[in-house]
Amino acid sequence: MNIGVPKEIKAQENRVSMIPGSVAELVKRGHHVWVQRGAGEGASYSDAQYEAAGAKMAATAATVFAEAELIVKVKEPQPDEVAMLGPQHVLFTYLHLAANKPLTEGLMASGCTSIAYETIEVNRHLPLLEPMSEIAGRMSAIVGSYHLARHCGGRGSLLGGVPGVAPGRVVVLGGGTAGVNAARVATGIGADVTILEVDFERMRFLDITMGTNTVYSNEANLADLLPRVDLVIGAVLVPGAKAPKLITREMLRLMPHGSVFVDIAVDQGGCAETTRPTTHQHPTYEEEGVLHYCVANMPGAYSRTATQALNNVTHPWTLLIAEKGLAEACRIRRELLGGINVMGGNLTCQPVALAHGLPLSELAL
Repeated sequence: MNIGVPKEIKAQENRVSMIPGSVAELVKRGHHVWVQRGAGEGASYSDAQYEAAGAKMAATAATVFAEAELIVKVKEPQPDEVAMLGPQHVLFTYLHLAANKPLTEGLMASGCTSIAYETIEVNRHLPLLEPMSEIAGRMSAIVGSYHLARHCGGRGSLLGGVPGVAPGRVVVLGGGTAGVNAARVATGIGADVTILEVDFERMRFLDITMGTNTVYSNEANLADLLPRVDLVIGAVLVPGAKAPKLITREMLRLMPHGSVFVDIAVDQGGCAETTRPTTHQHPTYEEEGVLHYCVANMPGAYSRTATQALNNVTHPWTLLIAEKGLAEACRIRRELLGGINVMGGNLTCQPVALAHGLPLSELAL
C-alpha cells in the first residue's frame, strides 16, 4: 500500500503521525511510505532519519496526497488538505467532527473514507485517544498552576501552598483518563483536589487509588465548589460527541477573580459556554474575571513525547490496514468500524450526525 505522512499545518502543531522506526517496519513489509520533507522536525526527527528508514521523501503535501492511498495524520485536515482528498483516500487521524460542521461537510463532499482515532473503542476504552488525554491531563495542572501567577494574569496563588498557608483548591470535571492525570499532577504539587464524577464505581476507584476528594457531578455541587476554587480543569468526554456545557457564564461569575479555567475538552467544543479555541502562542483570554486556557492541541507542546506515545497506539492499526486493506481489517478488528466517521460521501457516526442535524447512513463495506 502507498501510505502518506504529510507535515501538520495546523497552527503550532509540531507532532508527526509516524516515527522513522514505524516507517522502516512498513517498508520492510513491502509498503511505500511517502513522507513530506520537514514533517518530523517539530518532533526532532530529521529527514535523514526518514530516508534511512526507507521513506520516499516528497517536497510538498500535494505529492504525498497524490501518491498515497492511506493518509496518516495527527490533527484534523485543514481546508487546503481537504481540497486534496478524494474517493481514493483513506484518512486516519484525529477528527473531532462533532465540533466542526464545515469540516464534516467537506469530508463528505470529498468522497474519502475518514477514520477518527478518538472513536475507536476497545473494551470500553479509547486506546488511540488515551495517551493524548494522559498528556493533556498532566499538562492541565502544570499550565493551570503557572497561569495562576500574578504576572500571567492569575490571582497569585501557589497551588502547593507553604507551611502556614493553605494549598490552592483544584476542581477537576470528570474522572476519566484526562481527569485522573490532571488530579495526579495537581495532588503531586500539593493542591487540595476534588474530582467531580457521575459514575459511582469510578468514584470508589478514585477514592481508593487517588486519595483525592470525590463529589457527585451536578450543577448544585459544582456551584457550591466554585466560589472557593483556584483552578478548574474541564476533562469531560462523550466519545465522538460534543462536550456537555457544564459551566455557564453565570456559574463562571461565582469563581474568584484571577482564578484559572483549563478546558481539555476544547477539541470537542469545550465544557463551558465561554470556551473558544486558543493556540500555544496565544493560549489565554479572560472572561468574567477568570483566565481561560483553551489550547486545542495541548499535547503538541510536548511534541516528541506525544508523537512517540501516539505512534505506539496508532501503528498497529496502520499496519493492519496496510497489510489487509480496510474491509478485511474491519473484519479482523471490528472495533475499527466505530472509527469510520465518513465514507463515500455519507456520514456514518451517530454522535456527529446528532451534533449537526445531518442524516446518518449505515456503514457498508
